[in-house]
Amino acid sequence: MTRFARPVAALSCLLLGAAPALADNHVVQKESPHSVAVTIDKLETAVKNAGATIFARVDHAGGAESVEMELAESELLIFGNPEIGTPAMQDDALAGLQLPLKVLAYEDAEGQVQLAYERPAAMFEGYGVAPEADYLDQMAGALEKLTGAATSE
Repeated sequence: MTRFARPVAALSCLLLGAAPALADNHVVQKESPHSVAVTIDKLETAVKNAGATIFARVDHAGGAESVEMELAESELLIFGNPEIGTPAMQDDALAGLQLPLKVLAYEDAEGQVQLAYERPAAMFEGYGVAPEADYLDQMAGALEKLTGAATSE
């Protein structure tokens, strides 16, 4: 083993062991009883009904297929509400790197459809956004409600 291989291997094990903990703290996941497409359709409807703007719908599996590669069903919905997002960018313009909000629906290795999004408080860590900012609670509440509508029967 080279003198760098052992520390790199140890660091890799440490990071791989931390990955589930990071995901648990930073990413919210919900099981959906629907297909990926239906889940994102329901999310899109909920977002529109809430008065937010849909900016894009990204079909990752379709993109993979277009270059003759395989990927389990996976779609990303990008949306936002300037009344909630603008204050974050007023606090730190770089917060715009995290906005608009994004929610991913994907089929996991067991074939279960999952809906996932990053917790707003985690999303803005390292930016000039106060952890107690009201808009973080508003974003978290909106994401909870919208994804709840998308995963309901």
